[in-house]
Amino acid sequence: MDKQTTPIWVWGLLVAALTGVSSAGAILQHLDSVPPLLRASWRLQATSVILAPLAIWQWRTMEHDLRKRVFTPQAQKVIWLSGLALALHFGTWVPSLDKTSLTHSLLFVTAHPLVIVVGMVFLAKIMTNQRSPTTFEVIGAVLGVLGAAITLLDQGDVQGSHTVTAFGDFLAFLGAIFVVGYIVCGKILRSWMPIFIYAFPVTLISSILLIPASFILESSASQFSPFGWIEMQYLPWFLLLAMIGGLLGHTGLNTCLRYMSPLTVSTAVTLEPLLGSLIGWLFFDTGVPGFWTWIGGPILITGILFVIFGTPESDVEIENTMGKVPAQSNEAIQ
Repeated sequence: MDKQTTPIWVWGLLVAALTGVSSAGAILQHLDSVPPLLRASWRLQATSVILAPLAIWQWRTMEHDLRKRVFTPQAQKVIWLSGLALALHFGTWVPSLDKTSLTHSLLFVTAHPLVIVVGMVFLAKIMTNQRSPTTFEVIGAVLGVLGAAITLLDQGDVQGSHTVTAFGDFLAFLGAIFVVGYIVCGKILRSWMPIFIYAFPVTLISSILLIPASFILESSASQFSPFGWIEMQYLPWFLLLAMIGGLLGHTGLNTCLRYMSPLTVSTAVTLEPLLGSLIGWLFFDTGVPGFWTWIGGPILITGILFVIFGTPESDVEIENTMGKVPAQSNEAIQ
């Protein structure tokens, strides 16, 4: 929709939704007394509780043929693969928040558009129906890699209570890689499956998968209940993540797409590392990014913008966990 016809309240909603999405990293890093894999599971458990009544409502209004299609082997396979990809995304991104600075974690986990471009290069060689990246997308990928390399020069820099490490940055980038699999699964199913019917089982599956992973890989997890987020000391935080980061963030962005172009929303989403860092600095004392992050971070974000603006219009929208969202956005999952 043309900017002149976009209601003022939609721009306010875009700011509120983007702020909600951007707050997730700072809150999850603040809760570092809980082991990261268990913390990720709790975050997804809380979101599942919020999604459950919405899924029931949609199920009651679904056509009978679509209900049957949900339980076909093909649909179930994609749902479980999507749940696994989402679990791997959170299982790498949340630990990265403990291993590097908030800014670095957000910069690298939101770099998945660059991963998509690299994947397109290889897929175009083996699949006849896969297009090659555009010139702008290739330039964006190169700029993104350059920006990421520059930010890595801040290794060892202490920002707040966290130190920038290559390992932490790598974990965040793994999160970006795994979210691509989650996006692909969403694109397959969301062409016909109602949003909450898709989002609820995927989120629930990922939360369940992370529980045994936590108790096997994290020795301190034995000190906590698998469902400890319902305890009063944690409940407000995880409800905040589910309501503000989830419903307000994702649903708000999808509402904005009814009134403004996906390109506008995609561009706004690239501000997540900046907004998330600002929220962390204001409320959780996460510190100020180092010199090389100030140089490399904008270059990395510029690369992502090149990818967004270089993507053909027909590819700009894909399906995501909370409805249609911009193809290059990351808010689906945070």
